[in-house]
Amino acid sequence: MIQTDIIIIGAGPCGLFTVFEAGLLKLRCHLVDALPQPGGQLTEIYPKKPIYDIPGYPSILAGELVDKLMEQIAPFKPGFTLGERAEGIDQDDEGIFTLTTSRGTQIQAPVIVIAGGLGCFEPRKPPIENITRFEDKGVDYIIRDPEKYHDKSIVIAGGGDSALDWTLHLSEIAKEVLLIHRRREFRAAPDSVEKALQLAQKGKIQLVTEAQAVGLNGNGKLNEVVIKQKEKGSYNQRADYFIPLFGLSPKLGPMANWGLNINKNAIEIDTRDYSTNIPGIYAVGDINTYPGKLKLILCGFHEAAIMVQSAFKIVNPDKKLSFKYTTVNGVTGF
Repeated sequence: MIQTDIIIIGAGPCGLFTVFEAGLLKLRCHLVDALPQPGGQLTEIYPKKPIYDIPGYPSILAGELVDKLMEQIAPFKPGFTLGERAEGIDQDDEGIFTLTTSRGTQIQAPVIVIAGGLGCFEPRKPPIENITRFEDKGVDYIIRDPEKYHDKSIVIAGGGDSALDWTLHLSEIAKEVLLIHRRREFRAAPDSVEKALQLAQKGKIQLVTEAQAVGLNGNGKLNEVVIKQKEKGSYNQRADYFIPLFGLSPKLGPMANWGLNINKNAIEIDTRDYSTNIPGIYAVGDINTYPGKLKLILCGFHEAAIMVQSAFKIVNPDKKLSFKYTTVNGVTGF
């Protein structure tokens, strides 16, 4: 039986930063994640994607951010149970939770923090009849290594931030990039849309709106995407890779049955301390929801900092918490 002060479900960026904030208060943490390595989506889905909204970093690769977070929490020696999904929880008369994983590992703590990002997730696939035939043979739902597309012809489908961000990034790597979107307007950040329009005007990428991919052609490997456009009708587009970026379909998995208040696959919390309806259980990052919620890593960092102040009182009910700035000498114990 593993015993700790805080069980953190999810070893993504918000889960990792929770370790740092808890460590400043001398609270021990143990992280549980179904993925085989820390980092969550940043490691599993887009380790080479630049991130632009982390304070102090004009640009940082997702994988590099994970490395920095791991370096930051190393002095606090957190425990990790990786490659195992959080299955069930029990609570005894003294308020101590026992979490059991999919492999039977049991961890005890008076506090649980759910930092599971989108929970269990899978990519949303376009309704193309033969798309599964070309998966890993030209169809990619996730971009892990951009260099894979060096000097290749790419068709990207989507209208959100991920589709625009990767279009901009791959425009400097691929031989040619075509972005198709079923509407005229994009849902991405205005700055990204403006940059994409500028690249299209310069002929560095192609933008095809009011269109969608309706078919795929190839003999063992993709070589064409069939595009249906409102004005031109259907035509075949040469492509080495087709990358539909329609987001992820989130599923809470077993935690949906834990008695938490759920709203559209997200956990409702109290913004005073990011506590759930179950005392002792908190939720931070993309997994939670509240009025005005922004699904940004930096917002999850803020939520973690506030949350651990409340968690301290549960772990140490007889101690008085005295808030100190990290600039105070000796606070971190490094």
